[in-house]
Amino acid sequence: MESRTKRALAPGELDALARRAVGAGVATATELTDGFANAVWRLRLLDGREVVLKLSPPPELEQLRYERDLLRTEAMVYGLVGPAGVPVPELLRAGFDDPVLGGDYLVLSALDGVPWNQVRPAEADGRALRRELGGHLARLNAVTGDVYGYPHAGLTGATWRAAFLAMLGALLADAGRYVIALPRPAAEIAAVVEASAGVLDEVTTPRLVHFDVWPGNVFLTRDARPRIQAIIDHERAFWGDPLADFVTPTIFGELTEDDEIVAGYREAGGTVEFTASARARMALYRLYLSLILLVENGPRQYPEEDYAPLRDHAAADVLRALDLLSAAP
Repeated sequence: MESRTKRALAPGELDALARRAVGAGVATATELTDGFANAVWRLRLLDGREVVLKLSPPPELEQLRYERDLLRTEAMVYGLVGPAGVPVPELLRAGFDDPVLGGDYLVLSALDGVPWNQVRPAEADGRALRRELGGHLARLNAVTGDVYGYPHAGLTGATWRAAFLAMLGALLADAGRYVIALPRPAAEIAAVVEASAGVLDEVTTPRLVHFDVWPGNVFLTRDARPRIQAIIDHERAFWGDPLADFVTPTIFGELTEDDEIVAGYREAGGTVEFTASARARMALYRLYLSLILLVENGPRQYPEEDYAPLRDHAAADVLRALDLLSAAP
């Protein structure tokens, strides 16, 4: 989607950056436009390699608080999840504070598969893929950390409750800074979350959470019976509750116990509960994600006709989550 945060580079700038990063110039470049925040290109280099270049927004462009140093978070995650058995592209180079362009970049190995959102697998294949995805999420969530929240953004806490309240508070402050119209007043949203936050104390270990596993971030092989080739775009990862990773695969819906993603998660050793407190935690994470989708339009300024359906779904989901949390005993 078109966004103010995506930088445009001239061919000469792309060539110079590739030479600095991986020692080879650019033969051809194709911009990949599915993402929402960073500019991304698929490059064929003069030495024959195919790579993907991700470039952070201009350093002078103000973003949401949690979005600070997104590519540094992504680089960290690549170093953690590959050894854990999660299929990901190879990180070839991470450059921070580039001296010419400013900002950060990553160079990744190019994939030869296709994003899940661009294909329609047969029903049986779709169920198998969700089961496989559940297993990969369990392995990703098995990676543990030392603190909760977003370390690179400075939004952390010694407990998951403290970190989540800091994360939500920063997002509501961003909504005020960008004058975003929310479905309910920010103070009311904060009060509902505060009243419900006791359930977050059930989380006692900081676990890695991707928090952006929508089909566009899952690449499939091109086989007759496709498999998952890689999970990409780990830039929004945080340390927290693994239950949060079921929000994007079921976006604007609800997770049910008969979902194949749950079966695959449990088969790989993960735990998924459907207790009242677990459902309340899921509602908190759906609320948080939908608020992000509303507030991020402040710095990005999406085209109205493209963004309006997403905004409407997110606003409705905020209201649903608030109603569920308010009705909980």
